[in-house]
Amino acid sequence: MLMRTDPFRELDRLAQQLMGPGTWSRPSAMPMDAYREGDEYVVAFDLPGVSADAIDIDVERNMLTVKAERRPVAKSDDVQMELSERPLGVFSRQIVLADTLDTEHIQADYDAGVLTLRIPIAERAKPRKISIGVGSDRKEISG
Repeated sequence: MLMRTDPFRELDRLAQQLMGPGTWSRPSAMPMDAYREGDEYVVAFDLPGVSADAIDIDVERNMLTVKAERRPVAKSDDVQMELSERPLGVFSRQIVLADTLDTEHIQADYDAGVLTLRIPIAERAKPRKISIGVGSDRKEISG
């Protein structure tokens, strides 16, 4: 069996414990993947344990902001916590979107703890054929 080790994982966990959970003024980062799939960009954020109503997505000009809050689970008085490693608090990520993306038609889906945003590529950014006119036989560019 192949096992991958990360020597900095323990340091990250220790730093998270010392700094405490993220707050709205100092949120923690959330892991994400971003890739192009056909005529759209896909951005996926890992947000396990976060309810959909605790996620806030904003776009202002070309700045995409995703904020989420993982709240502690209500426990009864007779529960004694033995181990608590799952981070709580506020998580945030800001991404500068290219002008070639259509921010008016972003789709957001949340399933199994993964927030997936699909951002279509703007029509003006897609490749198009330009015809060459000869003499008086001029043609217009068609999109």
